[in-house]
Order: sequence, then structure tokens, then C-alpha cells
Amino acid sequence: MSEFKIGALVYYKSKAARVDAIGDKDDKIEISILKTTKRVRDKDIKLLHPGPVSDISTLDIELPDPPEALSETLELLEEEAVSLSELSDFLYGEFSPQSAWSSWMLVMDGLYFELLADENAKDAGEDLIKARPQDLIAADKEKRESRIQQQEAWDTLIKCISNGRIEETDYPQLIEVEQLACGERENSRILKAAGIQETKEAAHALLIKLGYWPQEYNPWPRRMGVTMSSPEIAIPEAVETSRRDLQHIQAWAIDDVGNQDPDDAISLEGNRLWVHIADVSSLVIPDSELDIEARSRGTNVYLPDQTIHMLPSGITQQLGLGLQEQNNALSIGFTIGENGEIEDIELCFSLLQVTRTTYDDADKELDSTFIELKSVTDRFHQRRINNNAAMLDLPEVNIRVDNGEISVRPYRQGGSRKIVTEAMLAAGEAVALFAHKNNIPIPYAYQPEPVEIQHPQKMSEHYAYRRCFKASRHTTEPAAHFGLGLPIYTRVTSPIRRYLDLIVHQQLRAFLTQDSQQPQRPLLGHEELVERIGLADEASFAARKAERNSNQHWTMLYLNQYKTKQGEGNGNWQGEAVVVMHDERKTTVILPDLAIEPKLQRQDNTELDQSLTVQVQSVNIPELRAFFRVIN
Repeated sequence: MSEFKIGALVYYKSKAARVDAIGDKDDKIEISILKTTKRVRDKDIKLLHPGPVSDISTLDIELPDPPEALSETLELLEEEAVSLSELSDFLYGEFSPQSAWSSWMLVMDGLYFELLADENAKDAGEDLIKARPQDLIAADKEKRESRIQQQEAWDTLIKCISNGRIEETDYPQLIEVEQLACGERENSRILKAAGIQETKEAAHALLIKLGYWPQEYNPWPRRMGVTMSSPEIAIPEAVETSRRDLQHIQAWAIDDVGNQDPDDAISLEGNRLWVHIADVSSLVIPDSELDIEARSRGTNVYLPDQTIHMLPSGITQQLGLGLQEQNNALSIGFTIGENGEIEDIELCFSLLQVTRTTYDDADKELDSTFIELKSVTDRFHQRRINNNAAMLDLPEVNIRVDNGEISVRPYRQGGSRKIVTEAMLAAGEAVALFAHKNNIPIPYAYQPEPVEIQHPQKMSEHYAYRRCFKASRHTTEPAAHFGLGLPIYTRVTSPIRRYLDLIVHQQLRAFLTQDSQQPQRPLLGHEELVERIGLADEASFAARKAERNSNQHWTMLYLNQYKTKQGEGNGNWQGEAVVVMHDERKTTVILPDLAIEPKLQRQDNTELDQSLTVQVQSVNIPELRAFFRVIN
């Protein structure tokens, strides 16, 4: 016969319930839980009090505060186990539905009491309850209080974050948000609790809002896994090398103002063009500590506010062309025929005297000092044009941050910059031809031909043509670089700042010194070269993306901070925008002064290459987006 009676108080799935009916056929018991009823099996419920309970809602069903008799009860029950009815009498002086329920809740809470697994008690249909040891109670109390304090602190933190204000003492709590903003984790408990989307951009915006990051903080290098410090490795003694004395030839290292990595220079000896490159392989030998470090970095990282070097900066000071009275170099000599073809190639290790100058100063001497160099490189340039080289002419800018001041200056094309560019490209072709002829394994750069060859004239045409190209890649076999208009090419002119250029130098050194008395490393084999290309390309890709997005970041800050006097007030940045593309909803424009390509609401009354005047409406730094409106 069932122990349950109508009106009895029972325990069902952590809730108080009352027995309303007992079935005859299916042995199911009907219980009520506040406003709901259920039919359950007798093993699914536990009898707490025979009742009668008229209404469950009259019970105080929350976990009760400890009764006054708790301490005394704990002392009495240190060695004795009791039933629920006895415990209820100890705690509350009676065994009623309310005292039975309150006592049971204290047992279920598990702090002061525990149920005993007693077979005799089970046979009697009653659980036996025992007081827990005082030391365990005290320890668990302390843990609970600690959790409560932590929860209260957490709730306060989330409330403060939602209100946009926190104390500096709370900053350590935001490390997880910072890690999300930097792409080092995918979620944040804080953002979720505050109802903020768990994205890098939302985390970035919150950190700025809370003052954890200054508005200028640039997360992009860290997001791309870029090491944020230059290497500090001891620089070894240079390898002894027999050198050809070329100090009688005037050599020019022409760079932008402020350039700190002068790794190449040019000379003209009669009709022979010389390209001189800092002899980095004399210091960095394959698989040395310096080489392994450079391989992991892949390239220098040029950010508007700093440069992160691939090699220790001391190497630049030691080998940079024009930084010392005499310079060691790898010199590449060749002639450029009337048809622009590379002829009569020779390579040697050399000793030079180099004069440094800037593009601006060199431009003033195009018709005098550099007139013959211009004539030679123009022939090479024309040959590339004849080979359908992609002479894309889209705006580029130099973004610099000096003492907190952001400057954005467009690059000037042509002039001495063109001379240097063509000379470096010619050197790349010359070395590629030399390496191929002599079976020297090197990383060749190639780029496939687009589906359709175009000859753009207008800015919109240059913009559209650029979208047709795939990125250049590296291979161990010679292949044409369509974008450059060259049948074979390798990057060789920047070994201080690009690891694959350094590999070319190391391979050339191994070949050029193989018959000398000086012990040298052998040429890298195909498998070793492929492995190095893969590692360097991966690191370089991350660095280039960090650079592009960092430039965008500082451009957004420049727009956000920009103020120009307009009468007595201040205004947002405004300038020229050239229409380059329409789609269904948006019009893409290029801002020549900033080299950015924002989208406007579709301008149906405009034509491609039409010039508009636009003004900044707002800037979203975390999302690298600026919003403009047309003002004419």
C-alpha cells in the first residue's frame, strides 16, 4: 500500500508538491505544484510530511535563513543520525509541513547536514540525516562567501561597463576583452554578460570607451601575430671576402626623406649600369641564429609610428650604403641595350663609396647629374611597357606619426623615383637570368597574366584593372611576372629588410665563392628552399596586412582629429573624390590626398572619373571606416 496520502507534502524535482490523488489502475500519483498538476510514479517523489497541506503556496519555499537552534542542533547531532521529523523538531520545535520543508531545504543545501546511505534507514522508508563536521562547514562557508563576493564584484563590473565607466583597479578584468580585440581569443564572458557583440571591433570600441586603450592604440600588428620588437642578437664578424674596388665610380643611394634602411645604390660606368646592394650575406649565414630569426619574421614591418626590423638595427648601421665612409656590397653590373634587354651581366662583391640623397633633391638634378641614368632606365621601362606591364597609376601616400602628429603626404611619381624603381627591377631580372643560367636555386617571383590585357588611362580604368590581378607568388622555377612585364624576375635589392632577398644573396655568395679558399656554406637544395619560401611568405603576408590596416588605422585617426579653420569655426576634413565604380547601391570613390577608397550612397547623377568634393561625416576607428557626404 502506498505510503502517500492525499494532502501529503512531497518533494519533486527540487520543488514542494502536494498529493492530490492516488491512482488505482496505473499506480500513478497526481500531485500539484503551485498552479500545475502532474501524474508521477511514487519513486519520483519523496514524502516529507503526511499533511494535510491545504495549499502549497502558503509555504515559504525559499532556502531559509539558519534558525536560532542551528548551532545547538549541530552540536547535538555530531555523533547521531536522525530522521527528518526529528531534525525538524530540533531546529524548529515542531514537525509541521513548513518546518519539514525548511529542514529538508537545509539538508538539500548541503552546508550543515548530509544524508546517510544507510540500508536500515532505507528499509524503514526514512532517510537518516547527520550534521557535517564543523571544520568542513567553516571551509565551505568561506568558499560560499568568497563566491558571493566575486559575484557581487562581477555584477558591479558588468553594470559599470554597461554604463561606460570603470575604475583603473578593474583594468585587469579587461584582459580577456583585450585578447578578443587582438584576435587572440574568440569570445569574452564580459562582452556576453554586458550584451555586447563578441567581435574584435566591438571589443576595440569598448576598450576605447572605457579608457583602457587610448584612441590611438593600434591592434593590427598584434592581431596579425607580428612581433612588436626588433631582434636583439649579437652580430658576428663579417665573413672575409675578396672584393672588387669600385670606389672610383660615383654611387648614389636615393631614398625618401627619413629613410633609415639604405640597402641599395646605383651607378653608371660608361654604358654599364651598376646596382649595389648591402652585403648582408657576409654577416647572416644560412641556419645561423640571425638567419633563423629573420626567417621567422620574413620582413621589416613599416608602421606609421615605428619600424620593426627583421634583423638587428646594428646590421643596418654597419652595412647600410652611405652610412659608413666605405661600404661592402654585392654589385650587379649589366648593360641595357637599345631594345631595353639586359646584356653582359656580371656579379661581384665590391668596395664602394656611396653618397646618400633624397628623391626631392635628386629630382632637381634630373637634367644634369642623373640625365644618363634616366636615359638608360627609360629604355628598360619602355621595354616593360611593350611587354604589357601593368603600369597602374593609383594614388599612394606616406603616412607618418612623429611625436603624436599624423601626416599624410602623397607620393610623387616619376622623376628620380622612376629611375631607382627601373634600376632595381632591372637588377632583379639580371640576377634571375644569372641564377637560371648557372643553375643556382633561388626564389623567383611570378604573376600570372589576367584574363584580358588592358591599357588603362583613366583612374576608374586603373581601379578596375587592378581587380583583375592575382597577387604575385614565389616559386623555385623561372616564370614570367606579368605585372612587371618581365619574363623572369627575383627580388634581390633589399636583403636587410626582406628575407627572400637575403636568401638570394646567400645563394649567390655560395656560388660566387665556391672556388675560393674561404670555407663557405653549400647551396641550398630545392627542398630547403621551398621550406624557407613557405615560412617567409607566411610571415610576410601577416606583416603586409598589418601594415595596410595600420595605415588605415592612422588615416582614420587623422580624419577624426582633423580640424581646419573655416571662418571662426572648425570643420571636418574635406577634399577631392574621384568616382571609380558604381554598383547597385553604392558608388566607390578614390580620395587622391588620402589614398583610401570609401563607398558613398549611390550617386546616380555622376559619371566615372567625375571629381566630387566630399566631407567627413563620421569615423569608426575600430572598423576602419570613414563616412563621407558629397558637398557639391
